Amino acid sequence: MDGHRLAARAFSWAGAVLFAVAIGYFLFTYSITFGEITAGPVEPRSVLIDIALFSAFALHHSVFARDGVRALVRLIFPAPLERSVYVWVASLMLIAVCSAWRPIPGVAWQMQGPGWWLAITVQLAGVWLTLRSAAVIDGLELAGVRPASGAGNVEFKTAGPYGWVRHPIYLGWILIVFSVGTMTMTRLVFAVVSSIYILIAIPFEEGTLRANAGAYEDYMRRVPWKLLPRVY
Repeated sequence: MDGHRLAARAFSWAGAVLFAVAIGYFLFTYSITFGEITAGPVEPRSVLIDIALFSAFALHHSVFARDGVRALVRLIFPAPLERSVYVWVASLMLIAVCSAWRPIPGVAWQMQGPGWWLAITVQLAGVWLTLRSAAVIDGLELAGVRPASGAGNVEFKTAGPYGWVRHPIYLGWILIVFSVGTMTMTRLVFAVVSSIYILIAIPFEEGTLRANAGAYEDYMRRVPWKLLPRVY
C-alpha cells in the first residue's frame, strides 16, 4: 500500500472514530447535560441561538447533498474520500452544537412510574431502530470507511426497517429525542428543532435520490411511507 492510500485509509478510519465519539458525546449530553432542570425566565435570545446552532448543522447536511458541492469536494479530495469528508465535518459540527447549546429554563413534562418506563422503552426502541437501520445500509459506508456505491448502482433495500419506512434512521432519532421521562425545555427545543429539520430535509433528499438513482422510484412504490407507517 503506497503512502497516499495509507494516508487516505487513516483519514477514513480517523473520521469513523470521530463519528462514534460525536454520537457518544450527543447521547451523553442529551441524557445528562440537557436533562438538568434550570430555573428562571426563558430568554428568547437563548432559544434563537440554539435554533441558529442546529440550523448551521442542518444546512451542512443539505449543502453536502447537493451535486455541485459534492463535485467541488471531489476536486479537492479523492472521490473515495467524499463520504469521509462529510463525516468529519458533520461529526465536528455535532460536537460543537452539543457543546454550545444554551440551557432553557423549565420542564415540559416529568413522568414517574409506568410512564417513565414506557418512555425509556420507546427510547431504547429508537436506539435499536437506528442501529439496525445503519447495519442494513452498511455501517462502515455510513461512517465513511467504505466508499459508497455509484449512484447508478445503488440498490435500495427493503430488508428490516427499510421495508417499513424509507427513512428509519430519522424515525429512530425522533423516538430517541422525544421519549424521555423528564422533558426539560432544553431537551424540548433540541427535539422540536431537529425534528422540524428532518421533515424539511426529507423531500429535498428524496428529490436528489430520484434524480440520481432511477431505482429510487421503484423503492418508493414498494415502500410508500416516508417516516411513519400508514401515516406519512
